[in-house]
Amino acid sequence: MLRFSGFELDSERAELRAPDGGTIRLRPKTLEILRLLAGNAGRVLSKQQLMEAVWPNVHVGEDSLFQCIREICAALGDDKREVVRVISGRGYLFQAEVTEVPAPAAPEAASTVQPPAASDTTPTVETNNEPAKRFFDFSRRRNAAFAAVAGLAILGAAIAVWMLRPGLIFARGPATVAVMPIADASNDPLVAQMAANVSGRLTDGLAKIENIRVLIPESTTTRADFVVKGELQKSEQAWTIRTRMTEAATGEVTWTASYQVNPADTDLQMQQSRLAAGVGHALALRINELLDADTRSAAKNKVVIEQATAHINQTSPERFQAAQAMLEKALAEDPDNVEVQVALAALLMRGVQMVWLSAAERETAETKAEALLQQTLRAKPNHVPAHEAYCRFLSATNQFRSSLVACARALSFDPWNGIALYHVGLAQIRTGRFEDALATFKQADRFDTPQVSRWTWMIGAGWANMLMGRAEEAVPWLLKSIAITSASGRTHMLLAAAYQQLGKTEEAREAMEKARELRPGSTYSNVPPPRKNSSQAYLEASERIMQLMVAAGLPES
Repeated sequence: MLRFSGFELDSERAELRAPDGGTIRLRPKTLEILRLLAGNAGRVLSKQQLMEAVWPNVHVGEDSLFQCIREICAALGDDKREVVRVISGRGYLFQAEVTEVPAPAAPEAASTVQPPAASDTTPTVETNNEPAKRFFDFSRRRNAAFAAVAGLAILGAAIAVWMLRPGLIFARGPATVAVMPIADASNDPLVAQMAANVSGRLTDGLAKIENIRVLIPESTTTRADFVVKGELQKSEQAWTIRTRMTEAATGEVTWTASYQVNPADTDLQMQQSRLAAGVGHALALRINELLDADTRSAAKNKVVIEQATAHINQTSPERFQAAQAMLEKALAEDPDNVEVQVALAALLMRGVQMVWLSAAERETAETKAEALLQQTLRAKPNHVPAHEAYCRFLSATNQFRSSLVACARALSFDPWNGIALYHVGLAQIRTGRFEDALATFKQADRFDTPQVSRWTWMIGAGWANMLMGRAEEAVPWLLKSIAITSASGRTHMLLAAAYQQLGKTEEAREAMEKARELRPGSTYSNVPPPRKNSSQAYLEASERIMQLMVAAGLPES
């Protein structure tokens, strides 16, 4: 075991233990990176060394390593990167003092040596009987061995039958996905280059997914479980990518999707990123469905979930109560249905966030939502909707360090998940890592998936800029967020603060009036989010923004 800063890294059990003795859940690759860094404390390890050690003979991008480093820092509470230091241009240095402790020895097996026999006065008789004794001992051992082999054969056959039953086709190991180069129907060199770049981005993103292996057809003869193909077309109005995935063994088409990007809206790099993310996000979710399938769970109560979701989208306490009754009835009839568990947990958190519950009801709802999500993750550890919901739950309940780990877990199955990225950014903001948060929100904007959440990472980028005192950079982000979703009072309040800092007092007052119209009753005392678990850096920066809001017309009480 390796001990450092109160933590224990137990290689035998493949777990990290916190100073309080609790186990911190880390992905296997993240745990391996931590083991390499801690095992080489005081020595700089390059990115290439780490990637070749942890992902031998596998095509992955540097983002996979960066994600592991983020998870390690979150698990160790290393917000300021004092334990895992980035050495510019060289790699990573583990700076904590590490002590190697022998793992507890396994209990010694009981001795089978018998004590010496008592003296015998007739040694000739004992000597004559010894060959017969050895013969019968050997016969008994041989019969026992035959019985053991026969038992193992029967057990092996039973296991083989069980493993090969329908639904466990991928239990042998990670599924393999071959990504074919995206085709170009035209002879335009620009389109061909664009197709190659999008294909590379899609391949790199899929390679980050934990429970699959990505194959490049030109470099391997290994038979894949799935094959992904696509075509890219360009018109005056849009780039259009169409993709499909087939099951290699049967040729059955298991997924299709298309996605469009308007060239006028973004630069070429952004267009490539969004084309890859647009189909990659949908593909990652489909792969997860196929590998984590529970046909009975998915089919049963599907209508109830859809009806409840429709009620959730209607923001009123009466609709909330109707949806809750639907889902609780469905869960009572089918307690192990993971889709219902996740839907009910999401609904309960919606009620908390919309302040439709009393203080006592809120505490009960949070406890129940967490229990449901943990139950789901125990039953289906790779279930993307449950990881995403748990990421959001921990963020909403101000458990920011835990949310960083949970959101990274969600991203390990869908690296294009903008919702998970948004909540990573929120946790980084509340822990005082404003530059990191801004980079995370910008990454979510580059992916732009799902588009329905686009306004959230735009307000996040504006907020991060404001916390760093960059009002001029914040304004464009906030205006773009308002253009997509104009009903958010909080966005208008941040815009008012930005205008106030820039000396545009008239625009600041107009923005604040709009904010108060959207959020009547808002005051200095009830606008800031809860202070629980927030860093001092965040609290100080947040107070500066609040004073700008007051100057723009936000009542103090």
